[in-house]
Amino acid sequence: MSASSATSRALVSASAAPSRARELLGVSALTNKALTSWLHGLPGIDAVGCEGRAAALSTRSIKTDAKAWAIDTAISMIDLTTLEGADTPGKVRALCAKAVTPDPVDPTTPRPAAICVYNDLVGIAREALGDSGIHVAAVATAFPSGRASLEVKLADTQDAVDLGADEIDMVIDRGAFLAGDYRTVFDQIVAVKEACGEAHLKVILETGELATYDNVRRASWLAMLAGADFIKTSTGKISPAATLPVTLVMLEAVRDWRDLTGVQIGVKPAGGIKTTKDALKYLVTLNEIAGEDWLTPQWFRFGASSLLGDLLQQRRKLATGVYTGSRDVTID
Repeated sequence: MSASSATSRALVSASAAPSRARELLGVSALTNKALTSWLHGLPGIDAVGCEGRAAALSTRSIKTDAKAWAIDTAISMIDLTTLEGADTPGKVRALCAKAVTPDPVDPTTPRPAAICVYNDLVGIAREALGDSGIHVAAVATAFPSGRASLEVKLADTQDAVDLGADEIDMVIDRGAFLAGDYRTVFDQIVAVKEACGEAHLKVILETGELATYDNVRRASWLAMLAGADFIKTSTGKISPAATLPVTLVMLEAVRDWRDLTGVQIGVKPAGGIKTTKDALKYLVTLNEIAGEDWLTPQWFRFGASSLLGDLLQQRRKLATGVYTGSRDVTID
């Protein structure tokens, strides 16, 4: 399937998700028992094999011309993020200014894909970004714990959308998931997707709390079944956050999902990705596991706060042969 045809079918309305789920599961009623049977019927993951493949892919080297392209691509895929209780309007404006002009001495530098903030700061980011084309992403649904009623989660989402968020990053109820209450997780994703309206929905699995690769695969498929536009590894608030093996499992999931349904879903590793070397490992893994169709900001993002600075330093080094210090390329 071509990227364009996949794109045209990528966004599935919330109202369509339950009927599509019943069709895929081959059931007339979408019960927790039916979801459990289907999710636990997915192929198991060989943890040693998964980690070995991720380690092998991380040793691949990227040379000069390809490296320059990869650095620019990685910059364009960043959701430049600040998610601290001490965030201020001034800090968000400074982050937006950095996104609009990543490198003042080189206007050819790509811009990041989005600024990611708490929902009460969406309006500040929206105003600061203007018509730059950079999206505003907001974390919602009682981020990072996800421990709140559905009504609170929906109000949280609606606030962000009303303030102008282009993208919503929601967290799943990991307690419900780990207890095997898949129907609750499914229903909450469907409801949040509906509240998003035109905004894209990224579903955060918080893979560090899911314990096994099999659970990561099940959570990925459950989120896609419920209508996620993206699946995201982590909140960045617990350790481990994003890892290559976990991202590999999620990339396999979106690849297999498109093979099954014709619908393309994005992937966002987030948390702990700080260096150019890290980012390039993820891009190699992305290309090898999912394929070239995912090598755009439309289908792959990095959730990061400090990654941009290192990418800019490496970009300058390739262009000038001189490695600049971190004080020459700032974020805040």
